[in-house]
Amino acid sequence: MLPQTLSGMEDNLKIKKNVGRIDGTLRLIAGPALILAGALLMKWNVLVMAIGLLMTVVGFVGFCPVYRLFGISTRKRES
Repeated sequence: MLPQTLSGMEDNLKIKKNVGRIDGTLRLIAGPALILAGALLMKWNVLVMAIGLLMTVVGFVGFCPVYRLFGISTRKRES
């Protein structure tokens, strides 16, 4: 049972997906590629690997906080 302060707010806590199919697929390809490039080739490897990890997670989850901040969605609207 939720505390009274959260009662009725369950719908506001749900994350609405805002990353479309093509966008997510590209992130799932580019993310691991950046992780690998950061591990093997780059001087700024930690930063590049962190960006690659973030892209991979966003691709799997389907939610991008930056997109939400700017009101962007690449996901098709459900009819």
